[in-house]
Amino acid sequence: MDEVIAYCGLICHTCPIYLATREKDEEKKYKMRVEIAQQIKKHYGQECKPEDITDCDGCRTEGGRLFCKECQIRKCAREKGIESCASCTGYACEELKKLFATDPDARKRLDEIRSRL
Repeated sequence: MDEVIAYCGLICHTCPIYLATREKDEEKKYKMRVEIAQQIKKHYGQECKPEDITDCDGCRTEGGRLFCKECQIRKCAREKGIESCASCTGYACEELKKLFATDPDARKRLDEIRSRL
């Protein structure tokens, strides 16, 4: 599988929500969503029920299923028409810094992309 990197530096095909979307076994899918809701509360302090975890085909999807519809990072990158936040003149903005606090590997990926620009 090709590695699809989100605008923010996350890797879509390793995202638990993306993986749950592809799970065929409904019981296993529900259990995955229970765990995802717990992780959202732990890492982001947001209350979330398993039913709130919708299917997602990745933030670069056009017209497909999308979990992070309200993601400000995604919205900004799409408005600017950039491939990723690595190419933004405002890198790294406050929104990205919040994400990097919980996922420092996202920053490493974007820094690597930025070094090749």
